Amino acid sequence: MILAIDIGNTTVTLGGVRTAPQQAYSLEFTARIDINHTWSASQYESAIEQLFEDKNLSPSDFRGVIISSVVPSVLTLLQECVRNLFGTEPLLVTSESDLGMTFSIPEPEKVGRDRLVDAAWAAAHYPLPVITVDLGTATTFNVVDENRVFRGGVICPGLSTGLRALGERCAQLPQVHLGSPKKAIGTNTESCMLSGSVLGTAVLIDGMVQRIEEELGSPATLVVTGGLAKYVTPLCRHPLTYDPELLMKGLALLYQLNAPQEHGR
Repeated sequence: MILAIDIGNTTVTLGGVRTAPQQAYSLEFTARIDINHTWSASQYESAIEQLFEDKNLSPSDFRGVIISSVVPSVLTLLQECVRNLFGTEPLLVTSESDLGMTFSIPEPEKVGRDRLVDAAWAAAHYPLPVITVDLGTATTFNVVDENRVFRGGVICPGLSTGLRALGERCAQLPQVHLGSPKKAIGTNTESCMLSGSVLGTAVLIDGMVQRIEEELGSPATLVVTGGLAKYVTPLCRHPLTYDPELLMKGLALLYQLNAPQEHGR
């Protein structure tokens, strides 16, 4: 089993991915640890040890560890955790990793590592060209063309980020719990905010995908993932595939492409 770790803006997501000789991928578990910028490496280490204990796991259950991160300070702490728990260096995702695709953008090293993982998995497992949309703290789009070239993408505020900002910055607007609005026209403040944020994100996806397809000159496969996708995907009109395991399985794929012992096999 491979331990996949994604360090996002608000949470660290861990997943155990089992792979088979036929290249099948099975996500055995996922768990999340809220990022705490006051924690030391030993505190993250204790949280991971507790997680393993709760799931009846041990470091010996994993043959390797791979990390993608958009938070450099937390990455340093998690690298130390992995060294202490597993006695090995984790594999890190970078733009120089073997991703199974090339770039047509001027500064690939500045692309978020989670975006690279999403695009790499989609390019390997879905018809091309392909567009991925990841709905988290930010809403990110990635575009891979028919020649497996990463063309770039789009970054927007996440729908929960926008909702929270409205509640914090507008004196008469409340904090609203996420849900799927039943119609576009809201009849009270909460339903208006939900429509604007959740349905608005669905309309954003439909509209951006249409514009991207026009620029590509052909239809594209749309793959949606991320923790907030369940609220949005039922409202999208463009045909799509919802793949909640895309990031964890993508990390396992990149481990297999880049770990020296995997190439040795």
